[in-house]
Parts: sequence; C-alpha cells; structure tokens
Amino acid sequence: MASTIFSQSLFSNLSVSPPPIHKRCAADAAPLSLCVKQSRFLCRSHVVTTQFVETQKNFLVDSTLPEDGSSRAETPIELRYPAFPTVMDINKIREILPHRYPFLLVDRVIEYNPGVSAVGIKNVTINDDFFPGHFPKRPIMPGVLMVEALAQVGGIVMLQPEVGGSRDNFFFAGVDKVRFRKPVVAGDTLVMRMNLVKLQKRFGIAKMEGKAYVGGEVVCEGEFLMAMGSD
Repeated sequence: MASTIFSQSLFSNLSVSPPPIHKRCAADAAPLSLCVKQSRFLCRSHVVTTQFVETQKNFLVDSTLPEDGSSRAETPIELRYPAFPTVMDINKIREILPHRYPFLLVDRVIEYNPGVSAVGIKNVTINDDFFPGHFPKRPIMPGVLMVEALAQVGGIVMLQPEVGGSRDNFFFAGVDKVRFRKPVVAGDTLVMRMNLVKLQKRFGIAKMEGKAYVGGEVVCEGEFLMAMGSD
C-alpha cells in the first residue's frame, strides 16, 4: 500500500507543471539564482518524462500483433523471386541454332527484340561436361565458353528473318575488347545480352556487343564480329 501511494505521488508530481518562478521565490524567500536552478531541474525532468512516455508508446505500437492474432510471417525465400520469362524455350532455340549437345549453351531466351537484341540464359550446373577437367578441385566455367555462349545468343538475333536469317550457319569473324570480370561457377545462372550494332546485309556481316551477368554483375563482355553463310 505504501509503495502504491508513493508511486502515485511520484507520477502526479511529474505530471504537474512547475509553478512560476516569481511566486516560489516570494513564498520561500530564496535567492534568485537558486530559483533559476530549480526551474531548470524541473524543466529537464519534465522533458525526460515526456521522452520516456513517447518511447513507451512507440514500443507498444511496434510490438503489437496483427488483428487476427497470428504472428508475423516472412515470405518464404522460394516464393520471393519470380522465374525468368520464356520468350523462346529450348525446342525453339534448337530450331534456330545448329548447335547440339554438348555445345548448345543457351537454355532459354527471356527477351527478344527482332533485328535488335536478345537476352538468353545458361544454367551452369556441375553436370556440364567441361567441369571434370576445368578444374577438378574448383569448377569454373571456361572463359572461351562464355564467349561462345554469348555468340550463340547473337546467332539467335542474326538467324531470324528480320536480319536475313535464311542462311543456315553463322561464324565468328572476330572478337575484340573481351574482358572477364568474375569467375562463373556451378550453380550460377549466366544471363547474356547481345545487341546488334551494325549490319552489312550484302556481305552478311554484323557487329555486335555482348555482356554476360551473374546476379546482376558483369562477368564477361566484349565486341563480336559475326558472319553468316551457307554450307
């Protein structure tokens, strides 16, 4: 009972605003400097009490549960990220490109702008036939195969009717400014974009620019010169 009376009196004293300085000084006949000090102390205690109440309110708001009483659940990681779209599946790619296992390095086309660009993906897995030898203790996708995969995405652009793709094959005529930024390992998804920069239809030669990404970071890039031709 005594503790309850003490706590009520404590909080009631904190909630009451301090009396004016001139009245307290007149009643107590205290020096002016002492009145000023007491006023500052009371003002500070009032600020601290106000901040404590606001903090308590914020804590109560943050710790409240949903109205239905259920606990807050995070979206499972397998449901957070949408799958890549499919513009061309592997069957359509096989109709366009002459490559076959083990050298077909494009699994899906996720964007295609006729006569302009294409974006393809290559799912890099430990079952790829180049990993046993490159390297047995640290599987890394060979850089030359990243360049080849980019070229195949470029071939999908070149062998379409919008570019004059009535011919059966395309070949490397040159590569320039190729850079490898990061290693690509088993489990990565290689996302490759090829843009057509210049096309000479008369000679069947095209200049293209390509970049390959893993997780949004560039891992390989370069300039490609491609030539179309029949057997």
